Parts: sequence; C-alpha cells; structure tokens
Amino acid sequence: MPLDTEVLCRYRLERAEEDLLAAENIHQSGFYKAAINRSYYAIFHSIRAVNILDGFDASKHSSVIAHFNQFFVHTGEFDKTTYKLIDSAYRIREKCDYSDFFIASKEDSAAQLNNAKMFLNAVKLYLQKKENKQEN
Repeated sequence: MPLDTEVLCRYRLERAEEDLLAAENIHQSGFYKAAINRSYYAIFHSIRAVNILDGFDASKHSSVIAHFNQFFVHTGEFDKTTYKLIDSAYRIREKCDYSDFFIASKEDSAAQLNNAKMFLNAVKLYLQKKENKQEN
C-alpha cells in the first residue's frame, strides 16, 4: 500500500497538537520537565509533518531536524530564527530527560510552551499556504 504523505502529514500535525495540549496541562500541574518534553515533541512532530511532504523520514531526531533546517529554514520557507528555537527546545529537552540533577523552572517550561505554540502556528500557516498554492 503506497504511503499517502498528505494523510501522514495531517496525522503528525494532530500528534503535535495533542503534545502541545498535554504540555499545557502538565505545565499547569507543575511538572515542568514533563511539560518541556511534550513541548519539544510538539515541535518535533510538526517538523516531521513538514518533512514527509518531500518524502523524508528518519528515526533519529538529529536527522529530522537537520533535514528541516537544510530544506525549509536555509531555503527561506521558515524564518532563520526557527533553527535557534528548535535547537534550544532539543537541548533543554535532553537536559530534562537525561540529566539527573537538572531542575526545570516554571519559566523554562513556559518559554518552551510558548516556543512550541509559535512553531506549531508557523507550520500550520506554511501548510495552509502550500495547500492554497496547490488548489490554484
């Protein structure tokens, strides 16, 4: 059965939205490391939604991010500051998940949550513009 990239794109975007909602709820409960984790995954699944449209998929986070940066940030499809947003989300998520004594603050969590919201909105806008171009 052939892969329907548009269906997979929508599915991944739904996963990103679910992760963002989970991040918001977890943040409100005061579990900041977990909220940072879910905020990162909202960004990650958003990236995967865009990447699949040009047929790219990978299991390594670094490969997924590198492809997005090369083909969507460096080409101007997304703002150049997007790379810093993704990189900071990746790094703080790693600290939260793997550093035994890292303490995530409410401010750290709120900042990552805001970044995830901004990124998800940018991806939705990009996908909407791309869909509109295909219709015309």
